[in-house]
Amino acid sequence: MGERPVVVTLAEIARIAGVGRAAVSNWRRRHRTFPSPVSGTDTSPQFSLVQVEEWLREHDKLGSSTSSLERLWPAFEALGDRDRMGRVVAEFGARLRDASHRELDPSEEHLVDQALELSVHEGGQETFQYLLDRWLGTHIRQITTTPTPLASFMAEVAAHARPGKISTLLDPACGAGGLLLAGAERWKGAYRLLGHERDPVLAMLARTRLSLLAEAPEIDLRTIDTLRSESPVAAADVILCNPPTNERDWGHAELATDRRWLFGLPPRTESELAWVQHIVSTLSDDGVAVVLLPPAVASRRAGRRIRAAMLRAGSLRAAIALPPGAAPPFGVGLHLWILKPPTQRRTAPSLLMVDTADCRATLSAAGAQAVDWDAVRDRVFGAMAGKTRESSIEVPVLDLLGEETDLTPARHAPTNVSVSVINQRRSWRQFDSSLQEAQDLGKVLRDLKVVREVADAHAVAVADLEQAGTLALAPGQAIPDGYIRRGERPDDGVPVLTVADLREGQPPQFWITAEDVEQLERDKGITLTSSNDVVVVVPSAEFSAWVDVAAPTVLGPHIHRLRPDTEHLDPWFLAACLRAHFNARQAGTHATTTSRVDPRRLLVPRLPIGEQRRYGDIHRRLVRFEHAIANVGGVGATLSRTLTELLAAGRLR
Repeated sequence: MGERPVVVTLAEIARIAGVGRAAVSNWRRRHRTFPSPVSGTDTSPQFSLVQVEEWLREHDKLGSSTSSLERLWPAFEALGDRDRMGRVVAEFGARLRDASHRELDPSEEHLVDQALELSVHEGGQETFQYLLDRWLGTHIRQITTTPTPLASFMAEVAAHARPGKISTLLDPACGAGGLLLAGAERWKGAYRLLGHERDPVLAMLARTRLSLLAEAPEIDLRTIDTLRSESPVAAADVILCNPPTNERDWGHAELATDRRWLFGLPPRTESELAWVQHIVSTLSDDGVAVVLLPPAVASRRAGRRIRAAMLRAGSLRAAIALPPGAAPPFGVGLHLWILKPPTQRRTAPSLLMVDTADCRATLSAAGAQAVDWDAVRDRVFGAMAGKTRESSIEVPVLDLLGEETDLTPARHAPTNVSVSVINQRRSWRQFDSSLQEAQDLGKVLRDLKVVREVADAHAVAVADLEQAGTLALAPGQAIPDGYIRRGERPDDGVPVLTVADLREGQPPQFWITAEDVEQLERDKGITLTSSNDVVVVVPSAEFSAWVDVAAPTVLGPHIHRLRPDTEHLDPWFLAACLRAHFNARQAGTHATTTSRVDPRRLLVPRLPIGEQRRYGDIHRRLVRFEHAIANVGGVGATLSRTLTELLAAGRLR
C-alpha cells in the first residue's frame, strides 16, 4: 500500500497561517492559484498540505507563531488509524527519554524523526503535550478524559482528607494519566505512582506522559482489565479515579463470587458501584479515595442496598455535587465521593454532603458551563474543616437508611448563604440604591420635550464619513492561536469581546496579556479599542452600538470599531444614531439565514458639533438609565428568589 497523502481542512490551513477561517475562504475566492481540493466534500474540502504550504510560502502568508507544530500534526492524522497515531505519539515521547521500545514502519519512523527535530526548538515536553492534546481532541468522542482543573481539585480533596506523606498513589482506570499527573504535582516525594488501563494505546501514552512530566521515583502503569483481573496492588494510600460509566459488560456473571464485593454483588446496571467497591477494597487501612461519578449513582433504586451497606460500614465519608461543566458530559453536574476503608464500628456517625452546583460562571463562548473553582474550593474545604455551613450538611447515617437511601447533596444540604439575613439586607440596599438612581435619571429624561416638527438635517452614511476622514472603521478579527487565554483575568489582561458573549448576555470570557496585545497590535493582528471608540455589532440578532467606556477591548469577528474625529463628531451622538432600530433596518443585508447590518450604510444626521454634544449628553444619561433599570431588575429577581426560599423554609414572619 502506498503512503497516505497528507491533507488539511480549511480550519487547519487557518491555524497554519495564523489567521481566521474566513481569511482562508477569501483567499480561495480571490486567488485563482489557490490549490484545488484533493478530497473531501463541497462543504468540507481537503487540500494537499504540500501544495498549501507552497502557496502560503509564495504569497508570504505562512504563520510564524505555532506554524511548525501545526504543520506537523496533519502528517500524524494522515496515518488514518486512531491506535496507530497514538502509538507514534507515545513512541516519540519515549525516545525523548531514550526509552524506545517499538519498531516502526518507515512512514512512522519519519514522523518520529520530524517530531524529535522539531522538539529541539519547541521543547520536548511541549511538543509531546501538543501532540497528545491534538490526539485526544481528535478522538474526544471515543476517549473520556478528566479536565485539568477537576483533576487538580480531586487531588486537593484527597490531600485534605488524608494529610501528610503517602507511599502509593493509584488510578485503576487511568486513561491518558491526567489524574495521576495531578496527583504527582500535589504530592512530591518518594512514592509509587501506579495506574491500570485496559486500552493498550492509552496505557502507552499515560506511561510516556508520566515519565516525561511527573516527578516520582517509581512509575508502574499496567495494561489490564481492572475489574476482571486480580489487583496487582496490595494497598494504596490514595486513589483518584474517573471510572467508566454505564457499562453492561463489566463482568457481572463471572465475578459473582468476587471477594471485592464487600457491600454486596452490584447489579448488572450498576457498574459504577462495582468500581467503587473495587476501589474501597484496594485502599490501605488509612487510605482515601476520591471518585468521580454520575449523579444517578447516588439515587438509583438498583443500588440502594449497596449504598446503605457502605454507609453502615463508614466507607462513604462525603458526597460533593459539582457544577455543570466540570467534566464531560458538560451539561450534567457530576458527583465526587470520598471513600475510606470500612470502620470497625457498626455505623459511621454522619455523612458530609456539599452542594456546589451554583458555583459557576455564565455560559462560555463555546457553550459549556464555566466553573468557579475558587468558590468550589472555598465551600468544600470549609465544609470539610467544619468552618462553613453554606450549602453543606452533616447528615446522620441513620436518617439516610430509608426506602431510597438517596445521597444527592441537593436534597439534603440547606439553602445557601444567599438567604442569610446579612445578604438579604445587602440586596435591599442595592435595590434601593439602583431604584433611586433610576428615579433621578428618569426625572431628567422625563423633562425632555418631544418636538413635532423636525428641522431638516441631512443624513450622511458612515461610508461617506469614513471617506471624508471624519471617522475610521475597522472590523474585528479572529485571534491567532496561542494568544487567547480563558479564566480569571489579571488587572493588566485585555478582554476579548465575542458575539457569543453578547448572545449569552455575559461579560467577556477570554483575554490576552498586555505584552501579547502590544505585539499583535504592531503586527495588525487584532482590533483594539481606545477611549471614545464606538463599537458596532453587525449580526442582526445581536445588533447594537455603544461607546466603549471600558476600553481597551479586543474585538472578535462580526464586531466593528468606529473611531471618530472628536473635533467634528461626538462619539456619544454617533452611538445614539447608529443604535436606532430604524437605522439598522435600512442598513441590513436581509439575508434569509444570517442577516447582518452593514455598518457603512448606517446613517448619521449632519449637525453642528455643539448640537451633537448636547444630544450626546442626553444619550449618556439614557445609557446610565438603562443600566440602573437593569440593576433594579437583577437585584429584584435575586430578592424574589431569596424571599421565596425563606418563605418555603418557614423562616419568614
